Amino acid sequence: MKSKEWIIIYELLMVECYLVVAMGGRLQQKAESTIPTPTFSPPEANRTGIESTTWCVAHPGASQFDLENALDWACGVGGADCSSVQPGAACYQPDTLLSHASYAFNSYYQHNGNSDVACNFGGTATITSRDPSYGSCKYLSSESASESSTLFQIGFLTKILEILILLCLNTRL
Repeated sequence: MKSKEWIIIYELLMVECYLVVAMGGRLQQKAESTIPTPTFSPPEANRTGIESTTWCVAHPGASQFDLENALDWACGVGGADCSSVQPGAACYQPDTLLSHASYAFNSYYQHNGNSDVACNFGGTATITSRDPSYGSCKYLSSESASESSTLFQIGFLTKILEILILLCLNTRL
């Protein structure tokens, strides 16, 4: 799917989320409030210049707790390829939360449009133009990610829909 299609689907899901909560009786609004209309600009590709590529890495100032939660999400529901940060794999060393989270965040980012939205992780990640690869640990870039992004997207929309429905049912807007 193209990035623009993902944005449209996301906007529709957000409106659906609002309606689920509103119809479920969990929403209490002031009389003057209105249904929010989410508006997003299209995500920018990770090629910001002729030869400029970006990566998504964990923010060094993020708390351990937030990084652990974001890493768990990325490697679980987020569907990031975290096999390279498993014991004995190319990116396992250094065995630090920051290093493992950086690899997982970048995997997710490269497969999901290379946009600011795909590199947030609750504020624990940041975009860089410096290749974080080291030794035999090679981080995905836009070139390598484009080859596998179609396979990665299979089932991804279903996961997002499940998450949004759960959030809708448990969140007050």
